Amino acid sequence: MNVIGDSFESPFFLRSTKTEILHLEWDAVVKTKGQGLAKQSEISVKDLLEAGAHFGHQTRRWNPKMKRYIFEARNGLYIIDLAKTLQQIRNAIEVVKGVVNNNQSILFVGTKKQAKEVVQDCAEKCGEFYVCQRWLGGMLTNLPTIRQSVKKLERIEKRVEAGGEGLTKKELVLLGKLQEKLNRNLSGIRNMRKKPGLLIVVDPSREHIAVAEARKLGIPVMALVDTNCDPDPIDHVIACNDDALKSVKLILQALAQAAIEKKNEVRVKSSKEGDSADSKSGNGSKPGTEEAKASSSAEDKKETAASKE
Repeated sequence: MNVIGDSFESPFFLRSTKTEILHLEWDAVVKTKGQGLAKQSEISVKDLLEAGAHFGHQTRRWNPKMKRYIFEARNGLYIIDLAKTLQQIRNAIEVVKGVVNNNQSILFVGTKKQAKEVVQDCAEKCGEFYVCQRWLGGMLTNLPTIRQSVKKLERIEKRVEAGGEGLTKKELVLLGKLQEKLNRNLSGIRNMRKKPGLLIVVDPSREHIAVAEARKLGIPVMALVDTNCDPDPIDHVIACNDDALKSVKLILQALAQAAIEKKNEVRVKSSKEGDSADSKSGNGSKPGTEEAKASSSAEDKKETAASKE
């Protein structure tokens, strides 16, 4: 982690928060609602501070292109401007909602130790795809080959479930190991049949191959970017500490929850439109509708004519 020896109670932290950092909007809040994560999640500058999102890398390990997102350097450590980070999170939430509204998928990518579990958890809860173990070259640019690997995994699963008929014990063990390896690398994208509408990346310097593939295909990239990263290839930058678990979790949960909220909204809207269409077409019409009245009137006329005869 790039936080070096400074807790939130340390003199360094107290000096920072009591002087320059406290000028930030403490009451500025991003609110998102949804199900599957917390019912209501709020991200404020205070939350970001408590998560350690403001701690960048040591000043000797930085990318000059990140200068515009840095508040200052203190004790050999860069401090990220959380006012900008907060606005970036707001913008990112709107981008996520737009992707969901366009019926496009999202691919979460984070293979570093601190991000693996959070990436998988957030992606699964909002029903999106993820890569948290290893990025295989061509996962985006050579998707048909990846699909072949997925089909191979499915065939192996069927054979193992059937008891490995016709295989020796050694062959069955080897098959099981291959199944485990394929499942580990492909489980998060096994249902991804076309390119996603957005990539959400934790640490783009580590996931540079994924970023390069996305850019080649014209897929927008959103990333949690630390002070040692190059922000230029990223379409939607979220400047923050991408090494702290709390920081990564706080931001990814907000993005995942935005996706959940929008999906629920789209589902409700679609349901209402479906009901309206059924009503207009006369499907499921109840007694008392115009169609029923017309039918009843025709029958009455027939009965009257018959009685006159």
